[in-house]
Amino acid sequence: MAEMKTFAEKLVKDYKTYTMELAGRTLSVEIGKVGLQANGCAFMKYGDTTVLCTTTASDKPRDGIDFFPLSVDYEEKMYAVGKIPGGFKKREGKSSDHAILTSRVIDRPMRPLFPKDYRNDVTINTMVMAVDRECPPEVTAMIGASIATSISDIPFAGPCAMTQIGMLDGKLIVNPTMDQALISDLNLTVASTGEKVIMIEAGANEIKEDKMIEAIYLAHDVNLQIIDFINKIVADCGKEKHAYASCAVPEELFTAIKEIVPPTEMEEAVFTDVKQIRDENIRNIKDRLAEAFTDNEEWLAVLDEAVYQYQKKTVRKMILKDHKRPDGREISQIRGLAAEVDVIPRAHGSAMFTRGQTQICNVVTLAPLSDAQRIDGLDEAITEKRYMHQYNFPSYSVGETKPNRGPGRREIGHGALAERALEPMLPGIDEFPYAIRSVSETFESNGSTSQASVCSSSMALMAAGVPIKKHVAGISCGLVTGDTDDDYLVLTDIQGLEDFFGDMDFKVAGTHDGITAIQMDIKIHGLTRAIVEEAISRCKDAREFILSEVMEPTIAKPRETVSAYAPKIIQVSIDPEKIGDVVGQRGKTINEIIARTGVKIDIDDDGNVFICGTDQAMMDKAVEYVKTITTDFEKGQILKGKVVSIKEFGAFVEFAPGKEGMVHISKIAKERIDHVEDVLTLGDNVTVICLGKDRMGRISFSIKDVPHDAR
Repeated sequence: MAEMKTFAEKLVKDYKTYTMELAGRTLSVEIGKVGLQANGCAFMKYGDTTVLCTTTASDKPRDGIDFFPLSVDYEEKMYAVGKIPGGFKKREGKSSDHAILTSRVIDRPMRPLFPKDYRNDVTINTMVMAVDRECPPEVTAMIGASIATSISDIPFAGPCAMTQIGMLDGKLIVNPTMDQALISDLNLTVASTGEKVIMIEAGANEIKEDKMIEAIYLAHDVNLQIIDFINKIVADCGKEKHAYASCAVPEELFTAIKEIVPPTEMEEAVFTDVKQIRDENIRNIKDRLAEAFTDNEEWLAVLDEAVYQYQKKTVRKMILKDHKRPDGREISQIRGLAAEVDVIPRAHGSAMFTRGQTQICNVVTLAPLSDAQRIDGLDEAITEKRYMHQYNFPSYSVGETKPNRGPGRREIGHGALAERALEPMLPGIDEFPYAIRSVSETFESNGSTSQASVCSSSMALMAAGVPIKKHVAGISCGLVTGDTDDDYLVLTDIQGLEDFFGDMDFKVAGTHDGITAIQMDIKIHGLTRAIVEEAISRCKDAREFILSEVMEPTIAKPRETVSAYAPKIIQVSIDPEKIGDVVGQRGKTINEIIARTGVKIDIDDDGNVFICGTDQAMMDKAVEYVKTITTDFEKGQILKGKVVSIKEFGAFVEFAPGKEGMVHISKIAKERIDHVEDVLTLGDNVTVICLGKDRMGRISFSIKDVPHDAR
C-alpha cells in the first residue's frame, strides 16, 4: 500500500496544469498526467469539453517516399455525449464526414510548419472524450494538437492556434457555442502563427468582404493570445527538438541537372497551357537525366524530387520576376469559360461548367424528405441533412490510371466546401419540401475543381427547378512570394501547376452580394493582411465576371417546375394532434394509404404531411384520404365509402384507410328491411351522409337520407 501511495503521489507531483480565459470560458491543459509514451501529449479541457491530444513520430524516416508522411485524426467518441453507437457492433467505426473535415482543418495549418525535408512518420491524434455544448470540441482539439506537437521533441516551427468566429444580428462572436453556430450567419475558422494568418475556412450567409476581413483579424488577435499561452507552456516543459536525417536533394545534383537541361530549356518545357504537352516535356527531360545518371544510384533515387524542385524554381521565378504565367495569361486573367445545362437526359437537373482544362458535370436528384441523410455524431441538434453535395475525382480526370477506392479525405472536403457555399441560397422546407442530392463529377482537372463544382451545381439546381435565391460562383487565387513580405504576386484563377509550385490556394465562393464560403490553404508560414485583402478582392472581381458573363446567360433563374422525371410533392397541413390518426395503430393506416396509392408519405412533428409520387391522380387520392381522416365530421357531411363489414344491426362503411362509420339497418333503405344482406353486400361502394356520433363515440351514417342529387 505504501508503494502504491508513493507512486500515486509521484504522478500528481510530475504533471502540471496551465489555464487561460478564452472567450469567457476556462481553457485548461494538463501536461505529464497521461499519454507519457507519446512524443507530446496535452490533456485539454475547455469548460467540460475534454479532448486528449497526442503527437508521435517514428524514429527513422520512411524509405522510398518524397513527401512528409503526416496523418491527423480527429476521433469522435460517442460516450462524449452519452450515446451508444448504432449498428450491430455498437462501437465507433469509420470516421464521420464531420470528423474527417475537422481532421483536415487541423492538418492544413500544421503541415507547413514541419521541415520540408522531414520524412519521419508523424501522427497527430485528437480524441473527443466529453462535449460541453458551450465549448466547441474542434477548437479544443486544434489548440491541443498544437500544444502536444510544440512541447514534443519533433521538429516543428509552431506553435499555431485556431479560433472560430460566429455572427448573430451583425455582431461577431468568438468561439460561439454549438447552439449559436446552428443559427449563425457566419461560421469562420482561422488558424495563425505568432505573426500571420495561416489557414481560413468559412461558411457564410452572403457576408460582405470588409466584414469577413474584420472577422478574420478578430480571430487572429485571439490566436495571438493563445500562442502567448502556448509559448509559456513550451518554455516551462517543452522538450529539445531531435535531430533528423535530412532528405534534401544534394546541391551538386542540381548543378549537374542544369548542365544537361539549362534554365531556358526548362522554361520552354513547362510554359504551355496544355497539361498533356507539359507532362510529356517533363517525361522526356527525366528520361535524358536518368540515362545521364545511370551509374549514380544515390542521384537516381531523388531524381524525381530534383526535377520537381527545378520546375518549381523555374515557374516561381518566371511568375514573380517576369510576371509570366505558364499558359501566357495576364496575372488577373481567368481561363476560357463555358457552361451548359441539361447535359444528362432524364436527370432531374444537370449542368456542366468548364474553365480551361477544368471541367465539372453536376447532376441533381430530388427525393422526398425521408431520403435525407441521417447523421449520428456528437452534435445532437443535427440528426439529418437534407442537402447533400458530393464530389468525385476519378483518375482519368488527370490522365492517370488507378482503381476507384471510394471518396478520400480530399473528395469529402471538396464536396463539403461546395455544399457550404450553396447552402445559404437553398429554399426552406416549407417552400420546397425535397431532399436534394447534388453530385459533382470531375471530367477534367487542372486546378480548382472545387470552385467549378460550385458553379456547375448552382446551375444544375436551377435547371432542376430548385428555387435557390441566387446564383453562387467560386474561384481560386494563388500566390508566389519572394524573400520579403512585400515581394509577392497574387494570381487569379490558378491552374494545377501554379497550385503545385505556388504558396497558396485561396478559394472564395459567393453571390453578387457577398461571400458564402472560403477555404484557404498555404505552404508557407502565413500571410500578411495585405495578401489576404488582395486575394479576397481579386476573387470578388473574378466571381462577378463568372456570374454575369457565363452563368446567368446560361440559366438566369430557377425553372418554374421540377423535371417531368422528378417526383412531385404535395404538402398538407394537419392538426398535430391528428398525426396519430393518419399513422394509425402500428402504422396500419399510413401503410394502407401507401399500398392503395403507391405514394411516399412523410410527416413532421408540426403536422406537415408531405405526399410524394409521380402519378398525380394517386397523389390527389392520398391527399383526399389524409384530409378525410383528419376531418372532424359534422352532421350533414356527405362521403363515399365501401362496405367492409355486415352485422345483424347494420353495416360498417370504410370512408378512408382505417376510418369507418356505421349505417344502422334502419338507415339503409327508405322501406323497412329485415336483413342487411337484402340491400348491401361486402365491397359495395356507397354514398353516405353523416348523422354525427352515437353514444359509443362512433360515427353514424345514413344511406337513405342522402339527397338524391348527391347519390
